[in-house]
Amino acid sequence: MSRIALVDDDRNILTSVSMTLEAEGFEVETYNDGQAALDAFNKRMPDMAVFDIKMPRMDGMDLLQRVRQKTAMPVIFLTSKDDEIDEVLGLRMGADDYVKKPFSQRLLVERIRALLRRQEAIDSGEQGETEASKVMQRGNLTMDPLRHAVTWKGQDVSLTVTEFLLLQALAQRPGFVKSRDQLMDVAYDDQVYVDDRTIDSHIKRLRKKMRSVDTEFSAIETLYGIGYRYNEE
Repeated sequence: MSRIALVDDDRNILTSVSMTLEAEGFEVETYNDGQAALDAFNKRMPDMAVFDIKMPRMDGMDLLQRVRQKTAMPVIFLTSKDDEIDEVLGLRMGADDYVKKPFSQRLLVERIRALLRRQEAIDSGEQGETEASKVMQRGNLTMDPLRHAVTWKGQDVSLTVTEFLLLQALAQRPGFVKSRDQLMDVAYDDQVYVDDRTIDSHIKRLRKKMRSVDTEFSAIETLYGIGYRYNEE
């Protein structure tokens, strides 16, 4: 049974969403501010978490920054209707996805399930019999799907599940263009809708992480209006 942490200062959301998730078979932990959640995470990390952004004591952005120092567990942000800047910033900081308030609880459940399936497949090695599970070497890039490990020029790069899948999809065929729709299919289940901006934000954050170990990293090329391409260096 997967443990889901819900962090939101709205008690109505905590109550209704936790009831829905428990009915779906999840174990749910609820916290009404970021500091309370962080204190609990320091003792026992959940399998994934859903954070509101605007909270007292410690907001979702600060909480995410602290969590990403310890784990790459999937994180979904809950954002207000007009918080586009927060959504993009959250994705760049390491969130795997976001859901706008007011939201469909069914949509949230499906996104949680999609992220957990990807994480569990990597952790358990269920991909072991596929071509995609083999260690991939592309110039300076090395990717090991079963260990969820990435190195660039011999230096480790810590990626979330979504970032890993997008980089893997691009690097598998250097020089070939992947449209945003194709990348959505790689990163998300068919039941889960995301827009182009979500993919773009993931790519921007992926580039930033690669450039943190190599300021001259330029292997991921944007083809405006078309998609992205990995150019082997």
